[in-house]
Amino acid sequence: MNISTALQFVLLPAGAVAVAGLARWRGWPTPLLLVLVGLIVGLIASHFPGLPAYELDPDVVLLVFLPPLLYSAALDSSYLRLRDVRRPVGLLSVGLVLFSAAVIGLVAHALIPGLPLAAAFALGAIVAPPDAVAAVAVARRLGLPRKIITILVGESLFNDATALTAYRVAVAATMGHGAGKLQPFWQVVNPLWQFLYAAGGGLVIGLLLAYAFGRLFSRVRDALITNTVSLLIPFVSYLLAEAVHASGVLSVVVVGVFLGHRMNRTTYGTRVVSYSVWKVLDFFLEIIVFVLIGLQLPLILQGLRGQNPWQVAGYAAAVFAAVLVARFLWVIPGTYLPRMMFRGIREREPKPPAAHTAVIGWAGMRGVVSLAAAFALPAGFPDRDLLLFLTFTVVIGTLLVQGMSFPLLIRKLGVSSDHEVYKDNLSEAAAQQAAAAAALARLEELTSEGVIETHAEVVDRLRNNAERRAMGAWERLGGGVGPEGEETPSALYRRLRRAMLEAERSVLVRMRDERRIDDEVLRRVTMELDYEEATLARE
Repeated sequence: MNISTALQFVLLPAGAVAVAGLARWRGWPTPLLLVLVGLIVGLIASHFPGLPAYELDPDVVLLVFLPPLLYSAALDSSYLRLRDVRRPVGLLSVGLVLFSAAVIGLVAHALIPGLPLAAAFALGAIVAPPDAVAAVAVARRLGLPRKIITILVGESLFNDATALTAYRVAVAATMGHGAGKLQPFWQVVNPLWQFLYAAGGGLVIGLLLAYAFGRLFSRVRDALITNTVSLLIPFVSYLLAEAVHASGVLSVVVVGVFLGHRMNRTTYGTRVVSYSVWKVLDFFLEIIVFVLIGLQLPLILQGLRGQNPWQVAGYAAAVFAAVLVARFLWVIPGTYLPRMMFRGIREREPKPPAAHTAVIGWAGMRGVVSLAAAFALPAGFPDRDLLLFLTFTVVIGTLLVQGMSFPLLIRKLGVSSDHEVYKDNLSEAAAQQAAAAAALARLEELTSEGVIETHAEVVDRLRNNAERRAMGAWERLGGGVGPEGEETPSALYRRLRRAMLEAERSVLVRMRDERRIDDEVLRRVTMELDYEEATLARE
């Protein structure tokens, strides 16, 4: 690798970090600014041949970027909340994707002369799923109610499995038809079987890996080893599922949700390091992804030379409109009709406010997965360059139009999570009180049983600190044993406090499982306990 090539690898992330830093400093929406800067830089670079061009490699996106971003979002999700909204998430991640693919495919087939119906459905499958990266990046900063965030994130986590399976079926049908070859029965004649196999295989592989890694993490106490292994989990899950033609996306999501729910069974060091590792990795990968989206414009425009620009613009506007309309055509009936038809749903799920339905209907931003799928269309695919451009305009259009108007829509509709913040504060206070009571009870139990001998005298703070410093050398040599073989005061304190912390964690997890507190409250309080235990380890 020469110096010029090495600089290209450095320039992209360095520039992305600089733009993201500016956006965070000024309070601007980071994803939108990164896309806009990518568009501008891409257009400028197209007029200067000496500047590097960054062409999106679909294999890099699907194998390098997608698995860790999906895994991190799943790890941070709440299994209990996802279980509560499994019906709307299923309607969006499966039903809406297939409905959108059909609507968009029919519109494209009707408008673009000579475009085969199967190829049009491939376009529909490409642009049908909202992107997990965009959904998480926007939802994190808008203060939406927790249920809406759970639905949107859950949809974006699971819909790629549906879309990519439909995409493979449509591409196989198109290429088979165009080449005059008969495709295998299970690939074309029975796409439902292929979908069920991909989903079922991804689910089974994900559960098996989740169980295996869960057992491993409960036994390995080394935080560095555990977190290093966790960096490999999304790639192992994705590649293993894809190797047997199952859904790698679903496998990664299942493992992430399962391990995230059982994170309390790992060590405090694992949790503390994991939070920092995935936060940094998320930020780094997300900013590169959004810049890469904008940088693709010159490369895509090169494939449209010779075509009527007004005609192409009309196709793009029609497909973009179909994307927006199809979502509302599904979301509104899907929200209210089941409640009208089934009493059980009405009793379990109260009718949501119209404002919440409007927010979910307007939240379908597309992202880099759609672009990667479009770039992965094989050579010789009908109207490949045009379909790539249409995908790009849908991605940019949804990111800019919906992304920029989303905060305004939320403010106008008065949708907020203020009542949830107040409720969380109350439940956190109650949880802290219950945890503290359990810790004190555990301390009384330990001392009353005589398991731990306590010092009768009360040592003032200065004398205690001096004694702890004096015993520090012995503790480092003897693991908490003094020169006469007795347990040192600081070792005793750490042992007692660790037992109290473990009692507090047990109460908090039980309250989470009983639905008395939310996963976010559990994570917040557990993080405080983990930091305290980390300071104990350093004393």
